[in-house]
Amino acid sequence: MELAEQVLAGNRRALARLISFVEDDDLAARDALALLYPHTGRAHVVGVTGAPGTGKSTLVNVLAKTLRGRDLTVGVVAVDPTSPFTGGALLGDRVRMRDLAGDPGVFIRSMASRGSLGGLALATGAVVQVLDAAGFDVVLVETVGVGQAEVDIARTAHTTIVIEAPGLGDEVQALKAGLMEIADILVVNKADRPEAARTARALEVTLGLGWGHADNGAWRPLVLKTVALDGTGVPELMDALFSHRAYLQESGLLRQRERERVRGDLMHLLERDLVARLIARVGEPALDDWVRRIVEREADLYAAVQALLEA
Repeated sequence: MELAEQVLAGNRRALARLISFVEDDDLAARDALALLYPHTGRAHVVGVTGAPGTGKSTLVNVLAKTLRGRDLTVGVVAVDPTSPFTGGALLGDRVRMRDLAGDPGVFIRSMASRGSLGGLALATGAVVQVLDAAGFDVVLVETVGVGQAEVDIARTAHTTIVIEAPGLGDEVQALKAGLMEIADILVVNKADRPEAARTARALEVTLGLGWGHADNGAWRPLVLKTVALDGTGVPELMDALFSHRAYLQESGLLRQRERERVRGDLMHLLERDLVARLIARVGEPALDDWVRRIVEREADLYAAVQALLEA
C-alpha cells in the first residue's frame, strides 16, 4: 500500500494521515498496519501517567528534548480529554509542547480519549505501532490524566512512569488507584516544593512495605525527584529509563510483556468484532426488544445473552 510505503520512507504527511485513519478505524488503516507490522518492535515505549496537576505534559516535553539531545528520535502520543462539543481532543498538551515544533526528529500527536476508560484511547496501541514502524527510537505515551483508572498504560508501555506531586493530598492514595502497582519508576515532580521530601519518603516507605527485604533479582521501582520546569532530576530519570530497558532485555521480561500486550490486544479486537458481527446478524430491533424486556423485568441479562448467542 502506498501510504505504508510513504510512512516507512519518512513522509510526515503520510504518517499524520495514517494515524487519522487509525483513529477512525478506516479499512485502509488495517491494510497499512498489516504491511507495517513486520517493521515494529524496535521502539522503546514509555508510558507517563498520574493525576491531573502533577506536571505530566511538562515532564514529557522536557523528556523529549533530553532524548533529542542524545540524538534519539521521539514520537509523542498525548491522549487528551474528549471535547463535549466536537468529540475531538482538547489540545492542551500540544500547546505546552510548542517548543518541540519544527524538530524533524520529533512527531507529536494528540488523540481524543472518546470516552474510553483506562486513560488511553482505543486506537492508542495501533498509533504506537505506526510510530514504531516509522522508525522512532522512543515513543512517549501520556495518558489523559484521570488518575484512578489509568492502568491500561502498563500493557501498552515497556516502561511506566507514574508521576506524583507534593501537596495534592494523601501521598499513599496512589495505592488505592492501583498506580503504584504498575509503576516501574515513580517520579515526584515539582520537587522544589517544601512537601516534596515528605512525599518521596512516603512513597519509599510504601514501596518498602510491598517489597520487604526480598532481593530475587526483580526490578524494584525507583523513586526520583524532578523539577520539570528547569530540568532538575531529568538526567537521572533518563538513566533510570535506560536501566529499566536493559533490565527488561537481560531478564527476558521484554518478550513476556510483548506476549501479554499482544494477547490483550487480540482479545480486545476479537470482542469488538464478534459483538459487531452478532449485532449485525440479530439486528438492532431485536437487541432493542431485549433491552425493553430486561427493563420491564420480563427477562434477565443472562437469559438475553444466551438467547442472542443462540440466535
